[in-house]
Amino acid sequence: MSSRCQSRPAPLAACSKRRRRTAADATAATHDSSSWASLHEDLVGLIACRVLVGDLRDYIRFRAVCPNWRSSTACPRGRGIVDRRFHPRRWMLLPEGHGLHPGHGKLGGFVRFFNLSTGDFVRVQLPLFKDHCVLDSIDGILLLQRDHDTVARLLNPFTGDILDFPPLETLLRYVDPRFLGNKWYYIRRIGAASINVSADGVVSLMILGSPGMLQVAFATSGDQQWRVSSWHLIQTFSPVSFQGKIYVMRDSGRLAGGPEVLEIDPPQLEGMEPWVPPPRSIAKCPAGKTDDPILYYLVERGSEILVIGTSFGDRKKISAYRLADLMLGRNVLMTGIDGDALFIGQRNLCVRSKAFPTIVGDTIVFYYREKHYVAQYHLSSSTFSPASDGSTKGCAIPSPCSIICHIYTCCYRQQWNKGQIRFQGERKKWRVKGKWRIGA
Repeated sequence: MSSRCQSRPAPLAACSKRRRRTAADATAATHDSSSWASLHEDLVGLIACRVLVGDLRDYIRFRAVCPNWRSSTACPRGRGIVDRRFHPRRWMLLPEGHGLHPGHGKLGGFVRFFNLSTGDFVRVQLPLFKDHCVLDSIDGILLLQRDHDTVARLLNPFTGDILDFPPLETLLRYVDPRFLGNKWYYIRRIGAASINVSADGVVSLMILGSPGMLQVAFATSGDQQWRVSSWHLIQTFSPVSFQGKIYVMRDSGRLAGGPEVLEIDPPQLEGMEPWVPPPRSIAKCPAGKTDDPILYYLVERGSEILVIGTSFGDRKKISAYRLADLMLGRNVLMTGIDGDALFIGQRNLCVRSKAFPTIVGDTIVFYYREKHYVAQYHLSSSTFSPASDGSTKGCAIPSPCSIICHIYTCCYRQQWNKGQIRFQGERKKWRVKGKWRIGA
């Protein structure tokens, strides 16, 4: 009994030591934090610039550390669109599935986004989706339509900045009259859109619509109506926005030189009337055999564009090239993409596989139509395997589904913006505001 009583003070002594260490650590931490808070303004600005190169969300967190860091750095609010540094690059709106589109009552006004490079998820409250729908995403900036007047708007979801452009209804007269059906299908179905900011801060928006819109539409913020290019685009596909320009594939046939990549520069705002320079051919792609044609896709990957070629039929082959190599006349096949994965669809995405455990690196994910599943092509071994569970036949992808299905849905705007998952149930029209969102 006495031995047990004598042994009891030991824990109290240890606890006392822990308290002393905690107090000392707190003092040191306070000293360290005060040292960080007193960093020179120029040094804080230099660190902030390097943080901003990585991600806008990290920059926002950096500014929230202390008042000194906040006052020493530029506030992104109010500059989220006019300053390209504050564009939320690599962030994509997450398709929730089950028809839970942005603005759905069950989401409580919140919208989720995820980062294609880091795998981070964030939830943002955006109540304006009660009367807006999403048409596209450009460098993380959302292209919206306001329902009642069809005004096109750019939204930075992390700063709340909004910039208005002319109503989309002013484009109806430019739809080719030879195309049947509702004209809105050709306007609201965006092929690609690009944002450009001039030296004096004027923001221009350029839109390449579906094949029914043979001209490129463009406008600046504050314009009353859209303008269109003086030239037409025919037999083009797989457009991609990159650094303020639009790149697109064109295949005029073997006799005309085969598939080529076109570059469309941003609108020229100088002079009496703004205009868009005609597209110019910048690269030729390897032509397939007559009995084994190749369809090419353009994919933005960081600071470069990749060109992906896919053949048809059961003996499917996939090839990957750098656009920079093709521009120099070098057809150099790629056997790896530094661990990234490319998702190919109506819109093409590059995803960092290390950020998503279920995604395999150095692969190309696409819909294998002949086999009825979402496949992944391994560049190193030139082999195919299923990218996720479930067959696409009968739209039978099980629920809940892999993040791969969510990312693949992002390649199809008309399901992505409605909160649907591709190949999970039948495609459905808008459940709300249907008459305002035909074609979106």
